[in-house]
Parts: sequence; structure tokens; C-alpha cells
Amino acid sequence: MAKKNATVRLIRFLVGLFIACLALAVILALAVPIGFYGMAMYLSPTLPSTQEIKTANLEMPLQIYSRDDKLIGQYGNRLSLPVTFDDIPEDLTHAFLAAEDAAFFQHSGISIKGLGRAVTEVVTDDDSQTGGSTITMQVAKNYFLSPERTLNRKLTELFLARKIEDELSKNDILTLYVNKIYLGEGAYGIRAAAKKYYSKSLENLNIAEMAMLAGLPKAPSKYNPVANPSRALTRRNWIIGRMLELGYINKAQHDEAVNSPVAINLYQEKLDVNMPYLAEMTRSTLVDRYGEQVMHSGWRVRLTVDSKAQTDAEAAILTGLVAYEHRHGWRGAEANDEPLENFRRYSNMTPAKVTKVNARSFEATMPSGENVTVGWSGMSWARKYISANRIGYFPDNARQIVNKNDIIRLIPTANGNWQLGQIPKIQGSLVSLNPETGAVNALVGGFDFNHSKFNRALQGWRQPGSTIKPLVYTTALEKGYRPDSIVSDRPIQVGDWKPKNSDQRFLGDITLRRGLYLSRNLVSIRLLQAIGISDARNLLDEFGLDKEKLPTTLSLALGAGQATPLQMATAYSTFANGGHRVQPYFIEQIYNYDNKLLFQANPQQACAVCFNEQLENLNKKLIVDYEAKIEKENAALAAKKEEKVNAKDKATENKSAADLNAENSDNTAKDNEALDLNIYDGSPASDRLKAPVVQYITAMQAPRILKPRVAYDMADILRDVVQRGTAVRAKALGRNDIGGKTGTTNDAKDAWFAGFHPTNTTVVWMGFDQPSTMGRREYGGVAALPVWMDFMRAQLKDVPNQWVSVNNRAKSKKQMQQILEMTDDGIVDSEDDDADTSTSAKPVKTKAQQRKPSEPERSPVSQPSNNNADSVPQNPLTVTPVERMPPMPE
Repeated sequence: MAKKNATVRLIRFLVGLFIACLALAVILALAVPIGFYGMAMYLSPTLPSTQEIKTANLEMPLQIYSRDDKLIGQYGNRLSLPVTFDDIPEDLTHAFLAAEDAAFFQHSGISIKGLGRAVTEVVTDDDSQTGGSTITMQVAKNYFLSPERTLNRKLTELFLARKIEDELSKNDILTLYVNKIYLGEGAYGIRAAAKKYYSKSLENLNIAEMAMLAGLPKAPSKYNPVANPSRALTRRNWIIGRMLELGYINKAQHDEAVNSPVAINLYQEKLDVNMPYLAEMTRSTLVDRYGEQVMHSGWRVRLTVDSKAQTDAEAAILTGLVAYEHRHGWRGAEANDEPLENFRRYSNMTPAKVTKVNARSFEATMPSGENVTVGWSGMSWARKYISANRIGYFPDNARQIVNKNDIIRLIPTANGNWQLGQIPKIQGSLVSLNPETGAVNALVGGFDFNHSKFNRALQGWRQPGSTIKPLVYTTALEKGYRPDSIVSDRPIQVGDWKPKNSDQRFLGDITLRRGLYLSRNLVSIRLLQAIGISDARNLLDEFGLDKEKLPTTLSLALGAGQATPLQMATAYSTFANGGHRVQPYFIEQIYNYDNKLLFQANPQQACAVCFNEQLENLNKKLIVDYEAKIEKENAALAAKKEEKVNAKDKATENKSAADLNAENSDNTAKDNEALDLNIYDGSPASDRLKAPVVQYITAMQAPRILKPRVAYDMADILRDVVQRGTAVRAKALGRNDIGGKTGTTNDAKDAWFAGFHPTNTTVVWMGFDQPSTMGRREYGGVAALPVWMDFMRAQLKDVPNQWVSVNNRAKSKKQMQQILEMTDDGIVDSEDDDADTSTSAKPVKTKAQQRKPSEPERSPVSQPSNNNADSVPQNPLTVTPVERMPPMPE
């Protein structure tokens, strides 16, 4: 009986336990969804709207081009090129599904299996797990959340994924995913990655390449085919296997893809010409206006600077600096017995290590490992430097110059030999402007950008010395003086100040013309006394100098203020163009990534009526030239394609099947220039600027600040400076249509030459960054003028003889001063736009301004046709100028 009761009690206990477990299971079954939806209701108000992720932003590097369309600079390394769902090849979709989320089109945004892995990952901090995220969850993370691995972030990701699934279609979600996912090497999204790794568009990718891209989201650095090709290959082949397993490809496609080499063709843009001062000047200007994001805007910026003129300017500055170094002697080797790789190349000066010293030559090793010999003619200049005013005797033996293991610099010579060099301590800058428009022709900021990024042409405030005298003399001409007016060159004393002429001589009474072309200090001082310092400072302000940096004493007549080379070039342009004040500018056009015009400069012209009279013919010629250019490019492209086909056919005939198979397997390194653009249509060549033809509109007149006769008289006096004055050395150019003025400051701390031709105004400055004497004989005519001559010799080649007109060809009037504000868009009048044209704007200063402009308007641009881009359009695309810089794209 007791045994029976015990059995009954056991049965009752087991039944009760079963019922309790069943109740617990029911409670848990109800608690989990209630808790889940309770958490969802709690987080829902904090979740972002999916409307914010409907589109992805285009990101491409900022490119900077010269006027002749040479790529001179590129900034930014982010690539993002959004696509639509229809743009995604089916095989590429399958590759990503196989790699990341095979059940993407079946689940509702959350993988239960993945949740378990995610919890394990958080608890164990195991980096080897994928996190279990579906494609939808990755979209939520990439667009809205941080990459931190916490349970809270993972829960938010889950609920946001569900919200995305409820509000967007699967196609939309997949499109967002492939546009945002980071795939390494600065590439965001599949189109950018196809371009970065293979220089291809999506439609030209093969299965192996698609699988390679699909393997990157898991760990872009770990499976990067550039950094880790073996790991990348292993993961790629695993994905190809998954594609076969899921039925996306057949066995033949699988085998072909698995046997394909990595074969990347990395997207690597190369500059046509490296012009870092100009490129950085452009980048800095755009960043100041738009912020750092402009470097990822994909904009193509065309400058006013011609690459040939810029190259000539840089060569002229370098020649002048080297010539100064030769005049002042050898300072010795840079180092001794140090690793050569610690020294970088600057300009054309290559570091080298001396390995052997002979009596009249020495041998050296270059960074490339090449051994070279420097003969006596390449080092005989190297007298020992003692001070700026003193050098030693000429050497008679190479051992007096270098020692074994010395680190020195070598410069290539025109005859293929090498010359001993040294990095200059002296610096120089050059600015060249078009005096009709203010467009920058060339600009050099110093010896070498990598040696010193300081741009002396824009930022170098130095005393202008005697180059300021023509501006002071012009004030006198405006007040009624004439070139033949008599002015005293006798001694003068002002208080305790007893100024002197540079030659310590006095010429008595001389004409104003002679006083300027001989640069007589005492004549300049007496003129300034007569006309008044205040009036002179006001006119210098109109010329483009900063009045606040000009002294209020008679020392102004000798150039005691401060000015930049750009300001002096602006001022001298007024003499070259007949009395008008032009505003310097260097950005000609800005295009977006699709070659649509965003901005085109429309500068005020010194003779707007001259430009406008020729406007119709100019626009017709631009169209004709554009069509001829396209036709020539098409012909060259067709010829190149035919040549390649013929060469390939011929090569195929001469090769065995084994040779061909070996060649096909060895294609991992191809030069971009040799790529077939029909296949590698995402190469850098495909991204170059392809600007439509420009059509100009009516130009506006630049303000006149000098009477026509005054401008002509001053230009004529400055021509005398070259013909019989302090710049007589420039007569070697064999031209009588150039003028200018030398300038030298006290103790020869600054040397200038400011000169012009009616088509070109160029200013050269030389000196030390920390002002100190360059040497007692380093006048402007010695240090700066030869640089100007070298540059202008190239610029004036084949330019017909011409001179400044005494006539008022612009039909403009000298106008009263009117206060204006300068923005980066140009001039903003403080008065009504319809003001009487007889009153003029006060010309703006040429110093950099930081003001932000008002919101600009988009320029009108005709839409591109659907014709083949390789053919010549029936009606070329045209663009018209806009007066404001463009807004950044949203």
C-alpha cells in the first residue's frame, strides 16, 4: 500500500512538473515577443527616418588643370559613384549575396542565426566573427550608426533594420548597400571599387573580379588584393564556390573564375605636369570657401595658367637662384657619411654620395644606384663662401671642394653631364598677368614647393624699393607734371634725415623722365613733397597696394612700405593697358564630374569695347576649333585602335598556343596608358576633363584710374628705363616694346624687377625669407632682371612689336573714387547698380579676402546629347559665363 502511494505521489509530482514547465514555456513564449515589441516601442521614436538614406553622394578627387588642359594637381582619395539597381549586373548581385547574405530576398531584415553569433561576439569580444548582420542590418549600420560593438548598438541596428524592411523595397535596400559599403583603397560602393581595383565599369567586370569585390566588405584591409593578394584570392575562390553551390553559376563558369589570376589594374592617376604652388593655391582657395569636402567633390578646375608659361617661369626662377649661388660661393656638403635615402630631391637637384675624389673630378652614387662622374667644368665655380660680400679663391683641385662620403647635390646639364649644385638659401618669386584681364599667366612661389610651401608671390610682404617710384611719379603726372618737367637732384635734408642717391652723386636739375629712368632718390623725394603724401597713398591704393601698409612719411618715395609681387604686377598692368585697374584672377572655369559647367570667369576688361567688337567672331572660332580638336582626337583614337588590332593579329600568327596561354596568365601589371579603353573604361583617362566649347558673353569695362595720356607717358618713361636706364641689360632681348623698373632696398635685402609688354606684365622678386643682405652688388638689375628676361624671352617669341596706345581705345573716363567691397566673386558696389557710369568703383585691393559670398546661381548649360561620346556632335555643347562661384553640391 505504501509502495502504491509512493508511485501515485511520483506521478502527481511529474505531472505537476510537466504542467509547470509547460506554463513556464507559455509564459516565455509570450514574454519574448512582448519584450521585443516593448523594446521596439521604446526605441522607435529615436530611430532616424529612412527618407534620409534615399541617395548616396558622389565623391571623386578634385582635379586641377592648366589652361591647356594639363592635369597639374589632384586632391582627395575618396571614391563614391552611386548606381541604381538597374546598373548592378546580376552576377555581381549574386556574388554579394553569396558572400554576405544568401537569404536576403527571403528574410525580413533579421537573421535569427546571426543574432546568436552577434551575442557571442559581444560577450567574447571575438573579432573573428562576422557579427551576423544581414545586408539590411549593414545598411542600417553604414548609414546611421557607429561601428562600435556593443549590445545597445546591435539592438538599435535590429530595430532599424526592421523599419527599413517595412519602408523600402528589397531592391532599394540592396542598392543602398552597394553604394555605401566600404571596399578599401578609399572606395565606397561597387562602382568606385570597380574603378579603383580594375579601372573598369561594372558591366565590364568578369565573375572573378565581381567575387573579389564581394569579398571585401568582411574586412577591406585583410582581404585587399593590393595589400594581401593571397588572402584575397582565397576568399574570392570561396565566394565563387558559394555561387556554384547556390546555383548562381555553372561548373564551367566556376572553373574559369577560380583559375583566373588576381590581375588588378589599380586606378592611379598621374599628373601631366607637377605644378604644386598653383595646385595648392587653388585647393586652398576652394577649401576656404567650401570646406574640406570640396576635395571630394569631383570638380575639375581649369586655371588661366598655361603649362608652358608656368614651366618657363619655374625654369627662369631656378636659373636665377642657381646663378646667385654661383656668384656667392660653395657652402660645403650637406652632410657626410649619412644614408643617402634620408635626402630627397628638390627641383632638378638630386642628392648623391661622393664615392671617390680625383684631382679634377669626383665620382658619386645616385639614389637609383647609378654611378656618375662630375668633371672639372661642373665644379670649378665652387669658390668658398665666406659671407654675402666675400668669397674665396677659385679652387684648383676637387679635394678642395668635396670629400669621400659627402652628401652633395647634382644638377643635369644640357649636354648630358652633371654639375655640382647646392640647395639655395636665397628665394625668389614670379607673377605674370594678362594686363587686359588680370588673368594669371604664371606664378612661382619659391625655389621648390616641397622644400618650402610658403607662397612668396601671394604672401611675401616685402619692401618694393624703387619699383614703387613709377607709382609716385604717376601721381605727379596726374597733378599736371610732365615728363620734361624739371626737378632738382641736389642734396636734401628733412629733419635729421639726409637721403642720398645710390651712387652718392648729385645731378642737379634734371627732367622728371631722367630722374625716373636713372632711379634718382632725391628727385622722388622732392616730387612726393610737392604732390603730397596723402594723395600719393590714395593713388597707390587704387593701383592695388594696401594703403595700411604704406608709410605716411617721405620714405614712401623710396619704397619703404610693404607689398607683394602680385600687388606690384597688378599695379604695373595699369601702365601696360592704358590706365585701367584690372583684378587678378586665376580660376577660369569649374566643371563637375559630368563635365557640366558650374562657373566661368567673366573679368572686367581694360578695353571691353575691343573685346565685345570681336565677340561674335571669337565664339564662332571657338566652335570651329573645338570641332577640329574632337575630329583630330577621334581620328587618332581610331588609328590607335586599328594599330593595336593589327599588332595583335600579327603577334597571334607568330605565337604558339603555349605562348598565348603563358601570356594570358601574366597580366597582373598593366600600364594605364596601354589599357584597352573599351574594356578598362573606368581608368583615369576616362575621368579626365572633357569640357564643352565655351561661348563668351559681353564683357564689362574695368575702371580707369589714370588719364590715357598719363598712362602712356609713364609707360614711355619706363621704356626708357630699358633703353638707357637701370634696366639697359634687357636690351639684349632685341625689343623696343618693353618697359619696367628695377628695385633694390637698403643693404640689398630685396631685389625686384617689374616689367611689362602690352600683352604681359611680369614681376620678379628675390631675397632671403628672413631679410638680410644679399650682397653689396645684388641690385634689382643684377639679381631679378635676368630672371625676368629669361621668362619674357620665351613669352614674347613670335609676338609682333606693339606698344601702349596714347588713345583712349576703351572710350572710358577717369572716374571719381567710390567705395567698393571685394569678395571672392569680384566687386560688390556699395551703391545702386544703376548708378551713373561717370562715377567709378574704387579698384579693389589684391590681397586675399576671406569673405563668404552670397548664395550663387547655377550657370545655364545646354544638356548633353545621347550621341556616342566618341563622335563629333552636330551642335557642340556650349557654356556661358557666370559671375559667381558655384555652391557645393548637396
